[in-house]
Formats: sequence, C-alpha cells, structure tokens
Amino acid sequence: MGEPVTVPLWLFVALVAFAAWSLLDRLLIPSGRWFVRRRLNRLIDRVNQRLDVEIKPFQLTKRQVLIDRLVYDPQVVAAANEHARATGQPREVAMEEVRRYAREIVPTFNAYVYFRVGYSIARAVARFLYRVRLGFADERTLAGVAPGTTVVFVMNHRSNMDYVLVAFLAAERTALSYAVGEWARIWPLQQLVRSMGAYFVRRNSNNPVYRRVLERYVHMATEAGVAQAMYPEGGLSRDGRLREPRLGLFDYMLKSFDPASGHDIVFVPVALNYDRVLEDRTLLRGLDPEAGKVGFAAAARTTLAFWARQIGLMLRGRWYRFGYACVNFGAPVSARAWLAADAAAHGAEGSGDLRALDHAARFAVIGRLAEDLMGEIARLVPVLPVSLLATVLLEAERPLDELELKVRAGALMAHFEDRGARLYLPRDDRDYAFHVGLRMLALRRLVEETAAGLFSPAATERPVLAYYANAIAHLR
Repeated sequence: MGEPVTVPLWLFVALVAFAAWSLLDRLLIPSGRWFVRRRLNRLIDRVNQRLDVEIKPFQLTKRQVLIDRLVYDPQVVAAANEHARATGQPREVAMEEVRRYAREIVPTFNAYVYFRVGYSIARAVARFLYRVRLGFADERTLAGVAPGTTVVFVMNHRSNMDYVLVAFLAAERTALSYAVGEWARIWPLQQLVRSMGAYFVRRNSNNPVYRRVLERYVHMATEAGVAQAMYPEGGLSRDGRLREPRLGLFDYMLKSFDPASGHDIVFVPVALNYDRVLEDRTLLRGLDPEAGKVGFAAAARTTLAFWARQIGLMLRGRWYRFGYACVNFGAPVSARAWLAADAAAHGAEGSGDLRALDHAARFAVIGRLAEDLMGEIARLVPVLPVSLLATVLLEAERPLDELELKVRAGALMAHFEDRGARLYLPRDDRDYAFHVGLRMLALRRLVEETAAGLFSPAATERPVLAYYANAIAHLR
C-alpha cells in the first residue's frame, strides 16, 4: 500500500491540470463571482440612492437572456418566417440572421464600467478639451417623474463629443442607454460602448428583418423603463443648422404604447452647443460635391498632425482648451399627455392611442411630436461666444475695430435676450464673453486683424464662421 506508483509524465501533468481546474471551477471561481457580484450590488444600491431614475432590472439581466428573448419574440419570428418565404431561404438561415442582428444590437450593461470607468473617462476628456457648463436645467426636468416611467433624452447632434458630454452631465441623474451609429463598432471602443449600455444602430439599413429586430429591442427596453438618449436628426449637422428629425426610433417607442396603462414615456429635450466642434472642417467638406473622399490613411495623418500641433502648443505654454461646451435641459414632455392633447386638437377619437392607426396616420402624429420636441430643442440651444462673434463678423459689411465689434456683439446679445434665447455668459461678464470668443477665432485664424486694428473674416474661412453662426441663426 505504501509503495510508490510510477506514472508517465504526460499523465501526471494531465492529473495536475484536472485537479487545478476542479479547484478553480468548484471553489475559487464561484467564490470570486460571489465577491464581485456582492461588490457590484453594493455599488448599484449606492448609485440608485442618488439617481433620479434608477437602474432597471432589465439593464442587469444577462445579455444572453435578452438575446434569447429578442430572437424568439413572436414578431421577430414572424418577420424571419416571412423573410424566409420571400427569399426561398431555409427558416434556420433566417433565424441565424436574426441571432446575428440580436447579438449586434443588445448591449452588456455593467454598472461598474458605467459609473467608475466610463464616467471617469467622460469627465476627464470633457474637462480636458472644454470648459463644460450646464447652462440651464428646467427644475421640472426629472422631478416628480413617476416610478416605472421611461425617460428619453432627445438631443441635437453637433459632435461625436455629444455622447461623452451628456453621459458626463447626466450621470448624476440616470444611466443612459444610447443609440450609437456604426462608427463606434471598432475594437476596443465597441466593448466599452456596449458595456455602458449603448446599442448599435445601422442608420440606413432597409433590411426588414433587421428593422424588426431593432424595433423589438427598443420596445423591450422602453417598456422596461430603461432611460435612453437619442438623436432624432439621425446624424451630425454638416452645416451647423438643426436637421429635420427622423421618426424611426420615435415610432419604435410609441407604436405599441398604451396611454391607458400606468406606464408613461417622458421625453426630455436637450440642446448642446460648442465654441469649437472638433469635426467642423470634416463636416463642411462633406457638403462639397467636388471634394474627394478622404481615405483612412489621409484621415489618420490629419488627426495625428492636429494633435501634434496641440501638443506643441502645450509644451510652449500656449495651449487653450477649445472654448465652452454648454448643455441645456428642458421641461419633460409626457407622451400620454401630449397624445391626448393632439387627439383633441385634431378631432380624433380616444386618448391618442396609436395602436389602432395605420402606418401613415401614425407617422403623421409622431411627426408632429418630433417637430414639437425639435422646436423646444431649437429654443434651448445655448448662445456661446464663438457663435455670437461669428454672426457679428459675417453680418458686417466692412472690417470693424474692437470697440465697434463689441458694440454690435452687445446689441446682438440684447436681441437674443429679448427673444428669450438662452445665452451663456462666462463669469456673467459680457466683456469677458466677447474677448473669449474673439480669442478663439483669432487662435484658429478665422479672423484677420489689420495693422490698424480692424477685424474681418479670413477670406478662406467664411464657411467655418458660417457653420458656427448657423448654430444660433434660428434664434434670430
């Protein structure tokens, strides 16, 4: 019994590996999962105590469970069957396509990544690049929102920095689930974005199966009360002006909405503006039909050259942040109350229940809602120093000295205030706002100053100045 047993080396290695795996699988991994889950639950409890809109159980559900729910949703299965019949594909092939779309769309929300990693990155990046300001927040924004209500932040889209800026400013109120375009589907950004609860959207896809899978996911998240953020313009503004809203996401949220139920959807208009949009020249280039498409290598060179210049300015102590980035939050709009008022105004029966309407009639109602929300966003757009000075310079018929430029800027400020626009005055000082705006334009060489001290738009930079002036042109 006490004699040694000789075994081959390969068998000994296999036995040790099996024993180690058994130890991990039966003892260490469950203990580690319990420890991590316990800490995560404590974090969620602490976060929920300070949030206006709590993290919902839907967001904490395992991703695979949500994917399975989406894949076997009756409407999704029906769409897959119809697609299989129309194309002659086997049903299994159509269902595999559904699974691929579901895995692409469904996020993996992680509270730790959102509130510890994502929030810290968003705050650091936003504050490094801009002087971030919350210009105005209606006191009714989220106060008194009933439990179970779905809150949807509806925003204008000026820059890809919008995601970072609003996630940072709204983190004290709720955890937002973004609809993100395909630009973010690159490693490792894709994993971070998905962990923060965002879901990817193919903006221009006409595939009926994909659209149905996306529709049902948005419906599931909305019905579960997940706070969401959306850009109804469907893309970045290329000329600085607000774009016409697209109705797809509105329709997905509202087509199955029951106004008689206890669950409501509340839309919160949010307006953003920047003294400098990082993509401004790229966006303006997209308006030029003669401009060739910029390849990846050229875009990378331009980006590296830009940041090399910024680093050079930092090393010489001559670098300034890119001005102010300001966000205004408006009063919430209840879907239930708005639909009832719209039905009464148009002589419709019932309380604005869209489920009984055909596609055209439903889109007519949703279009009016989107226009109302975009109108409120337009009213809330912050008037910032660069947009103000760009407007003055473009309207001047001749070069102006600093005093005349300041007088005209002051008159334009007063005009905006009379119109009820939301001006953001740094330090509540008109002179300081004027000098900040002029300095930003001079640093970017968008204005020229003569030896006599006269200022005028740089001849080749008028489109860039117009881009910033267009941001507030609708407020005139």
